[in-house]
Amino acid sequence: MSVEALAAFIAEYIAGRRRAKLEAFDKEAAKRDAADRVALASERRELELRYEPRAWLTDAARRAGQISLVTHAAKFTHGDSKSSSLYSETTQKEGYLSSATLDDIDPDAVGNAAALDVAKLLQTRVKGDSLLACLKRGDRSPLAAFTDDAAQLDEWVVGFSRALELGEPASHKLAKQNYFPVGDDYHLLSPLFATSLVHAYHQKMLAFRFGDEVNAIRKARREKTWHPQPLVLFPESAEMHFGGTKPQNISYLNSVRGGRVWLLSAQPPQWKRADNPPVSLRSVFTAGGQFDRRAGTAVQRIISLLTRSKNYNNRHIREARDEYIDELIDLLFVVVSELQREEWQSWTLNCPTLKTHQQLWLDPWRTKSDEAFRKARNNDDWQEAVAADFSIWLNARLRKDLPDVGAEEKREWETRQRLRTSLRETEKMLREALK
Repeated sequence: MSVEALAAFIAEYIAGRRRAKLEAFDKEAAKRDAADRVALASERRELELRYEPRAWLTDAARRAGQISLVTHAAKFTHGDSKSSSLYSETTQKEGYLSSATLDDIDPDAVGNAAALDVAKLLQTRVKGDSLLACLKRGDRSPLAAFTDDAAQLDEWVVGFSRALELGEPASHKLAKQNYFPVGDDYHLLSPLFATSLVHAYHQKMLAFRFGDEVNAIRKARREKTWHPQPLVLFPESAEMHFGGTKPQNISYLNSVRGGRVWLLSAQPPQWKRADNPPVSLRSVFTAGGQFDRRAGTAVQRIISLLTRSKNYNNRHIREARDEYIDELIDLLFVVVSELQREEWQSWTLNCPTLKTHQQLWLDPWRTKSDEAFRKARNNDDWQEAVAADFSIWLNARLRKDLPDVGAEEKREWETRQRLRTSLRETEKMLREALK
């Protein structure tokens, strides 16, 4: 660390604040009566003396007790919360992203917004070092450059160090509080906003979004030219703002960020199904196929119903069974509708293993370009074969647990009114669409 560089920053920081105050004073003085010239000169001189380095440092050290340096702040939960904030330098690489994973943490400052200029003095880094870091390791040399009086130097060190004192922890009615069970009792937890972690993340986002190199990468992308670095994007991100028009009332770093916090999407991946026709399909009713998998729950309900009661002729059992089978039929036509797409017209030409009658059923738009296919489809004989396929499939599924299922049940399934009606109504709608 260069003591000279840090001392030079402190001097320039005070001088900058002095210039700003004097410029504001001169602007207001120009509006006042010239008869007040002597009083104005006296006031201006008083202002100049107040911003002499030793005088300003003494005042700043006194005001440092009005702020607290923290890593987790309470006011982000509610601007009027009087709950304690927290300063933590715990470092732990445990595989989770948290404040403890940061090697070099920037503390935030909360408290009196009028004293945040002190926070900036303490926290600003010069060649990787800051006045705060010096005070924490007991190095007072940057301040010693401004006085030869040991007592005054001690006063400054003690005063600025008060910013690290948090006092006794206390919660508040406006703080978040969670009851967490522990054995027969509970702990009262008060979650705090990880402002230092958010600021580190904010700086990363600034670099990814607005850095000079990013601008060059974006330019290369617009011009469709090569660039050695990738462009990093954050889709579905959002913003949250704290403090309204006065972000400094929440914290110093919140003010630096303009009250903005970026939120990244935490949604699970949205897997997109390959939108291609199933050219390897042999039958809608293939074991392990889409319909067979989706029908598993309804089939299991039928099996459970019939195994609980051997009296299949009971009216309530028959009604419940019929309801479950109608549910299967409805599901079948949902799956089929996903295959009867106009944009997949003639997809069955590339599916030679698919049964002929199911090709007629599943590819209605092929009739637009295939006259022989259209005539075969209009014959309607294929519907009987589809009904038989359904009954064979259902019997096969039930027979695993109900070995007595046979030809009688097969006739029942393939002649069900719900199946026939669904076939008739969907064909009527398709013929209207195909006109």
